[in-house]
Amino acid sequence: MIITKTPFRISFVGGGSDIEDFYAGRQGAVLSTSINKYMYISSHKFFEENLVRVKYSETETVDNISNLNHPILRVVLEKFNIRGGMEISSIADIPSGTGLGSSSSFTVCLLHNLYTVAGKFVTKERLAAEACEIEIEMLKEPIGKQDQYAAAYGGLNVFKFNSNGSVTVEPVHLPKDIYNELESNLMMFYTGSQRKASSILSEQKKNIAKEDKVKNLEEMVGLVWELRDCLYKGNLEDFGKILHQNWILKQKLASSISNDDINQYYEKAMKNGALGGKLLGAGGGGFLLFYCEKQHQEKLKQAMLPLKQFDFKFDQEGSKLIYVGE
Repeated sequence: MIITKTPFRISFVGGGSDIEDFYAGRQGAVLSTSINKYMYISSHKFFEENLVRVKYSETETVDNISNLNHPILRVVLEKFNIRGGMEISSIADIPSGTGLGSSSSFTVCLLHNLYTVAGKFVTKERLAAEACEIEIEMLKEPIGKQDQYAAAYGGLNVFKFNSNGSVTVEPVHLPKDIYNELESNLMMFYTGSQRKASSILSEQKKNIAKEDKVKNLEEMVGLVWELRDCLYKGNLEDFGKILHQNWILKQKLASSISNDDINQYYEKAMKNGALGGKLLGAGGGGFLLFYCEKQHQEKLKQAMLPLKQFDFKFDQEGSKLIYVGE
């Protein structure tokens, strides 16, 4: 048996600039971190040598990979020329459709696992780049490149999306006290709803052709450098304020990014100690993230009821192999 483990991520600012329609004409950038919530994928020999079994939210057993319903599993298993005698299972700490990059974590984790099965070393860059190729080019998902790179590399990073299609990874190295303070002052709350990001991202992608939407994204990219600099200066109060600026700009990118319920919770949070925040992922549901100093956190937690707080810490390792059996 082989088990790989790949983190989910939270994106702070710049989301949307990782879509080719934007970065083809100007540099995109995102500042994000991976967190200690993971996708796990295990693979081992299957008793039926002519069959392949995959387990995710459903179980599929096929004699031909092309018959798999799960698109990522189908494409990746075809890539590795898997013909039979294998069972692949996935387990996740967080459900899909909650804004934490789950599909890309799945793709990176699966690639990492099957490269290990094949006895091949694979770099983080290759894992991220191939996951992008599979999701964006082969499966035509209307997504960007930030999630694949965040999942593969792990840690707190600025990802720069260049016009030639390459991605530059700039780790953000902070003093331990600033790093720990940032981690402890971030609070997440689950809105209780899951959504498929494709429809929101498709609208956002179409809107990139509009001048005002391009300007919004350019401003959001500018906030990446402001956020990075305030982290290096240890000015975390400004971190919260920049999150708020980014959220105001993000809502203008597509009509369904927010809704009345989300707006009401956000406004309530801002009145009860939060300095800024955002809805994670494409929008429409999932997790609300806020920057809130320690002395106000209990007040914020009570104000957000009945939403449940979701505890997390930062991850620094990215995708990794955690078990190899005989």
